[in-house]
Amino acid sequence: MRSLPLPLALTARLTPVAVLACAGWALTSGPAAPPAAAHRSAPRETPAGPSSAAPSSGAASKAYATAPAPCSSVPVATVKSLVPGAATSGKEIPSTDTRLRRTCSWNALQGYDYRWLDVSFEISDSAAEAKREYEQRVGEKSGGGAVPGLGDAAYSVVNLTTEDKQQTREGVVLARVSNALVVVTFNGSDFETKKAPGTDEINKGAIKAAKAAVGALGGGQPG
Repeated sequence: MRSLPLPLALTARLTPVAVLACAGWALTSGPAAPPAAAHRSAPRETPAGPSSAAPSSGAASKAYATAPAPCSSVPVATVKSLVPGAATSGKEIPSTDTRLRRTCSWNALQGYDYRWLDVSFEISDSAAEAKREYEQRVGEKSGGGAVPGLGDAAYSVVNLTTEDKQQTREGVVLARVSNALVVVTFNGSDFETKKAPGTDEINKGAIKAAKAAVGALGGGQPG
């Protein structure tokens, strides 16, 4: 296969660690531009989230003192299906406090198809604090919809951006379980056709990863 010249947007996305180190740790909007920019200006597409149930109400009522290991929060089979060609071990992003905030990223370019997945955990002092943070972030990402049966509350949104004629579609899922926030970002591009994957593919992929991540909260220490 001939060498593929990567767009500037992809080049920027392949160096997130240095940028995140300057900020202290990776917040949950996912990787760097172009998708981050999409949250500020791109029109939103409202996905229809599946209604299959995730953890029981008993599990959702627990308070957590620590974040689980993010790179083991998504099953290997799920990583392979969502990010073909990526190292299944993932890459944990440096954090100023790994007890409260942890993020893992997987990304790969296979042929001309590029995929990126981020999973983040944030632990607040109380469920009320986590609820306020969740509601604030949902308010900043208008145009999406609720994901029934996932944690205490969950929300997904998908957006499409175009940079240098290259489309990128990104899905974000926010889920709250007691005092824990789970944030999943999943996006993709096709550098041959310049098109992005469909809304349904990105939305379902992000929700699938979010369900696994919410389930992984059982590995954290209850408060």
